[in-house]
Amino acid sequence: MRRPLVAGNWKMYGSKTMISGLMSALKGSLAQLNTVDIAVCPPFVYLDYVRQLMEGTPLCLGAQNVSSQAKQGAFTGEISADMLKDLQCHYIIVGHSERRSLYGENNETVAEKFKITQDVGLKPIFCVGESLEQREQGITAQVVAAQIDAVFSRCGVAALAQAVIAYEPVWAIGTGKTASPAQAQEVHQFIRQKIAKVNPDIAQGLCILYGGSVKGDNARELFSMPDIDGGLIGGASLKAEEFIQIALSAGISA
Repeated sequence: MRRPLVAGNWKMYGSKTMISGLMSALKGSLAQLNTVDIAVCPPFVYLDYVRQLMEGTPLCLGAQNVSSQAKQGAFTGEISADMLKDLQCHYIIVGHSERRSLYGENNETVAEKFKITQDVGLKPIFCVGESLEQREQGITAQVVAAQIDAVFSRCGVAALAQAVIAYEPVWAIGTGKTASPAQAQEVHQFIRQKIAKVNPDIAQGLCILYGGSVKGDNARELFSMPDIDGGLIGGASLKAEEFIQIALSAGISA
């Protein structure tokens, strides 16, 4: 039985005041939820502050990105995987759609970041997904397969045993369009079946998250799908009531 994961991606939002209130609410409501793994991924500058606030709880810390440089060095503005490990991160998001579309990260760069994350003993949340144009062209499967194949080529399928995949239908994020639970399940099933062709055991145990505008009112239906194991949550993770409801929905589906 796969254990659900709900991970909050705070993106470029936050202040100490906001974070203090949010973390207090999450700790009060989720500290006893033992059927779901819960992570929060704040901006780099707040990682240590959040780590201190979550001490003594089962909540996990994650980072939103990592440098593609394997070693520390003269790379102004970059954050190494070793630094993130030193701050007691457990997860690193790699290949988020915004990193791909806004900052030009290609499949090979993402695969390198995946490897670097695992090399220091942290777990990548590896994001895959298609744009609206790609969805309308009917090439969702080809796009997602190429993203996964880049990691296969760089790291091997066995690396997925220590990773999480998050499917993001980019066309359903902030566009007003909505992916139905059936549409989300279709791609999740494709991902699992693709990996199963290479290694059925890894495919069966792999946690695959949905990252397409999960809200409190649609989480339970999404998480009831057989291949959806939780969510990578964007805007709703900044609202305590929404994020708590999403996490509790994952617990019900576990």
